[in-house]
Amino acid sequence: MLTPEVLADPVALTRALVDIESVSGDEKEIADAVEEALAAGPHLKVERLGNTVAARTSLGRAQRVVLAGHLDTVPLAGNFPSHMTEADGKQIMWGCGTSDMKSGTALALHLAVTVTQPKFDVTYFFYEAEEIEAARNGLYLVSKARPDLLAADFAILLEPTYGVVEAGCQGTMRVTVTARGKRAHSARSWLGVNAIHGAGEVLRRLSAYQARTVEIDGCVYREGLNAVAVRGGIAGNVIPDVCEIEVNYRFAPSRSVEEAQAHLVELFDGFEVAVTDSAPGALPGLTLPPAAQFIAATGTTPAAKLGWTDVSRFAALGIPALNFGPGDPNLAHKPEEHVEVDKIVAGAEILRTWLA
Repeated sequence: MLTPEVLADPVALTRALVDIESVSGDEKEIADAVEEALAAGPHLKVERLGNTVAARTSLGRAQRVVLAGHLDTVPLAGNFPSHMTEADGKQIMWGCGTSDMKSGTALALHLAVTVTQPKFDVTYFFYEAEEIEAARNGLYLVSKARPDLLAADFAILLEPTYGVVEAGCQGTMRVTVTARGKRAHSARSWLGVNAIHGAGEVLRRLSAYQARTVEIDGCVYREGLNAVAVRGGIAGNVIPDVCEIEVNYRFAPSRSVEEAQAHLVELFDGFEVAVTDSAPGALPGLTLPPAAQFIAATGTTPAAKLGWTDVSRFAALGIPALNFGPGDPNLAHKPEEHVEVDKIVAGAEILRTWLA
């Protein structure tokens, strides 16, 4: 049970959430605790879909904003339960999920129960299965079953950003580029065509590729195109007739999925290109009033989000979104994952200033 005293303290609340084991697929206990805490607030209407909990205010405000955080973590790595240390005058909280992203999720839950008269109407999401396949993602499931719950003018995803605003996100695409040859006995290699050798041209094009940098709303998105896997070969005495290179493309949100695919098809002209996975990016939308007010509250200059996050799900619905959370993204998924207590306190204050 999350007591009123714990809910009132974002640091204590972070630790309480971290100490509820919630590896992806096992979020029931933490979802139960969050639902119980939210249900005690008369200003909130609480709904649950699976292990995703949504809570909404209905105060008749002119605009609605979303605060969202996922409840799940990657598998434990000898880093459960949490513990505290102090070094160089800083208090540090260690444990699985401290950075990604229970410290951010704790801020949303803390505000949901303590800010009863926000200046915007607010929808809070505490969702399951962010760290695994997209088909099980709680926000995705909500978008299919209850898209009305996602309606808003602006959204903040409390992913780890180390206390700065990371706007929008890059799109991502994985493709398989296939080089084909002709199989033969390696003792008579001239009778075949080596597909692995042919794939060298794909690698040459990747090595020579000059990635774009794209500025949007003052944020610079640096694209990237890289081979991430190579598959080929049949046996030690066979000239291979197929070689596949898996390529990951991270593209600026100004480029659509369709445009990204067309770009790769053009780049790898002469080879088969098959898309195996893709997700659109998200434009930052920093000029909208709720976003501008939030940035003013942080007192920082926004940066581009170099990676993909669930802000893309809001962008697909026409809802501008950004990332902001106390955790350090460079510590996410590591055994030594931790969060600085000062970042939790500062994040709570910034969000409260903006919201209340």
